[in-house]
Amino acid sequence: MTRPYPCADATGPATRRAVRRAGLALGCLLLLAATACTGGGRDTPRPDEGKDRAADGPLVVASGLDVTGSGGVRRQLVEEWNRRHAGSRDKQAELVELPGDADQQRSQLLGALQSGSARYDVVNLDITWIPEFAEAGLVSPMPPAASEREADDDLDFMKRVHATTVWKGRSYARPFNTDVGLLYHRTDVLTGAGIPAGRQPSADWTWQDLYASVKTLGVSPRSTRDQAGWTTQLKEYEGLTVNVVEAFADVHVKLADADGRYKADPVSLKKGLDALLTRNRLGQVQPAALSSDETSSLADFAAGRAVFLRHWPYAYGALGGMLDPDRYGVNRLPGTAVLGGQNLAVTADSARAEDARALVRFLTSAESERCLLDAGFAATRDSTYRPGAKACWPRVAAALRPADGPSPGATAREGAPKEQSEAARAAYRTTLHDALSAAEQRPRTPYYGAFTHVLQSRVHALLSDETPDTAQAAVELDTALKDAFAGR
Repeated sequence: MTRPYPCADATGPATRRAVRRAGLALGCLLLLAATACTGGGRDTPRPDEGKDRAADGPLVVASGLDVTGSGGVRRQLVEEWNRRHAGSRDKQAELVELPGDADQQRSQLLGALQSGSARYDVVNLDITWIPEFAEAGLVSPMPPAASEREADDDLDFMKRVHATTVWKGRSYARPFNTDVGLLYHRTDVLTGAGIPAGRQPSADWTWQDLYASVKTLGVSPRSTRDQAGWTTQLKEYEGLTVNVVEAFADVHVKLADADGRYKADPVSLKKGLDALLTRNRLGQVQPAALSSDETSSLADFAAGRAVFLRHWPYAYGALGGMLDPDRYGVNRLPGTAVLGGQNLAVTADSARAEDARALVRFLTSAESERCLLDAGFAATRDSTYRPGAKACWPRVAAALRPADGPSPGATAREGAPKEQSEAARAAYRTTLHDALSAAEQRPRTPYYGAFTHVLQSRVHALLSDETPDTAQAAVELDTALKDAFAGR
C-alpha cells in the first residue's frame, strides 16, 4: 500500500554517505571533530566505545538536556521501554544527554557521527537539523509502513509537524516533541490597569491589540528593572533567529524555498527588519531582552518586569510553580508563530537499525506522546489533544506526578501556588493544538548552521544600534545570506 507521507527505503546508504560526507567543508569537519567528545562527563560515551558497542550493549539514544528536569520524561520513557523488554538484554536502551546549548549539541552529534567516535543508534535532532544530517548521509530514511495499521498510525501526526521530518521527498525521522511560540500575559496587571477580560489576549489577537494594551498601560522601560510591555529572547542565539523569522513572516518575507534556495533581497529584508524594530518599539520591549534567553525572559515575566511574554509551551508548566493561575494566561501568538521541537532519527551506522526503529516507534507512540504533553512538552499527534486520547503509560505517569507531588512541569517548592484547573488545562491544550496547526517552519537548508549564525550576528548588531540603518543593514544581510544558503 502507499505510505501516507513521503519516504524511501534505506538501500545503498554506504555509497550515498561516502559521496555526501566528502562534500562537507574541511574546516567544519576539523572543528566538529575537535568538539565532538568534549564535556558530558559520565553520560557521554568515550571516543573508543563505538566499535566495542556496535553489535551489543544497549541501544543508545543521544539527546539534548530535558527541560522537564532531572529524571525527566524522556528518560522515563526510555526506562518504560526497558521494563517492557526486561527479558531481552540486546533490546535495552540508554539515554545519553549531551551538554551545552543547541549549537554545541549539533556540533557534538555531527562530529561524533562523522568520525564514528561515539556509537549512537538513535539521535534526537532539532527539526532544523534534518536537512543537514540527511544530506550528509548520517541518518537513514524511514522505511515504508509495514502494515495498514502502521500507515494509519503515521497519519495521526500533525501534518505541519510531520513535514519537518521530510527532506527532498523522504522522511528521515519521526516527530518526538514539537514546539511553537505562544503569548503569555499577566492577567493581574492588565486587570489592575482597567483592561477588562474582553480586551485581553484571545485567539484572534493581533500585534496592534498588544500595542494598544501597552499604550494603555503607559509603560516606557529605560532599565532592566522597569516594567516593560513585553519580553522575548533576543540574545545572540537560536531564540533570536526564531523571533526574526516570526517578524519577517508577519510581513510576508520568505527567506528560502522548500529546497533551501535563497529567495529574499535587500528590499524584502528591509521590510522584515523594520517590522522587527517596530514590534520592539511599539511593544515597549524589556531592555534586558537583548541578552535574554528562555530562562531569563521567563524570570522577568514572572517577576512582573514584563506584561507580555513570547515563549514556548513548557513555560506553561513552569509558571505553575511561580504564580497563582489567576495571575497569568496564555494564548496563541499574534501573527505568525514558528515551529520548534525535535525528531527521532536512526543513525546510518547503527548496527541494529531494526531494533532502533522499534524503539523510535515506541517513543513516539500515542501513549508516549501523552506522557510528553503531561510533562510540559507539546505532543506531535492530533489524537493526543482530543477527548478520549490514550493515557500516558501508568508507571511513567506515576513517576511524573507522585501522589503528593506537584503537577507535571511545575516546580516543587514550599508554599507553591495552586494549580491550574482541569478546565484551564483543557483550554490550554486546545490553544496549543491550534497554534501548532498554523505554525510555520524556519528555513530548511543543509547549511542551517551558517544561515542562523549570519542572521543572529547581523540582526543583533542592528538591534543594539541606537540609530539603526535598516536599508544598509538589509544590503549587507542580503550578501551574507546568499553566501550562507549557497554553503560558501
